[in-house]
Amino acid sequence: MEITRRGFLIATGAVGSGVALSTLGLNIDPVRAYADELDKSRRLRAAKQVVTTCCYCSVGCGLICSVDKTTGKIFNIEGDPEHPINEGSLCAKGAGFFDLTEANKHRLTKVLYRKPYGLEWEEKDWDFALSRIARLVKDTRDKGFVERNAKGERVNRCESIGHYGSSNVDNEECWLITVKSRALGLVYIDHQARV
Repeated sequence: MEITRRGFLIATGAVGSGVALSTLGLNIDPVRAYADELDKSRRLRAAKQVVTTCCYCSVGCGLICSVDKTTGKIFNIEGDPEHPINEGSLCAKGAGFFDLTEANKHRLTKVLYRKPYGLEWEEKDWDFALSRIARLVKDTRDKGFVERNAKGERVNRCESIGHYGSSNVDNEECWLITVKSRALGLVYIDHQARV
């Protein structure tokens, strides 16, 4: 194929204009985001909608979980607009509910351990982590368990371990954590929801 002088100048001008426009800050990210939204809305229309209740507090807000029919995995969670309590709105914990599903690529799947004063993280198995935690709790309780206070009264408590609860536990988990903490003799127990 033979190229003419005129064709060469047109092609060169088009390439030069494209390069010049790309350096002027022409951003196509909004176009990509709009295309992703269109894809998500198509997936939402084809998904199985499962209605459930948020477990984080006693309010009981309604949630709609969109489940992919082919994989069976949740890909979207939003407030249920027909629910009489929340009418489609969600608090921060309910809105972040999706991050606790297996769809979250940052979800914890392995144990990373760093030795005291170490700089590198090592991958360990769960048996190592659980036995180490149990050993450290036992050692701390053995050293710091107080049977009697200054007046000689029996108190049976451990003042060297405390527990601060998470905002990502539901009522039942919070109760279990409190019972476990009291059984260990802990007196310094608090929860994020109270703060």
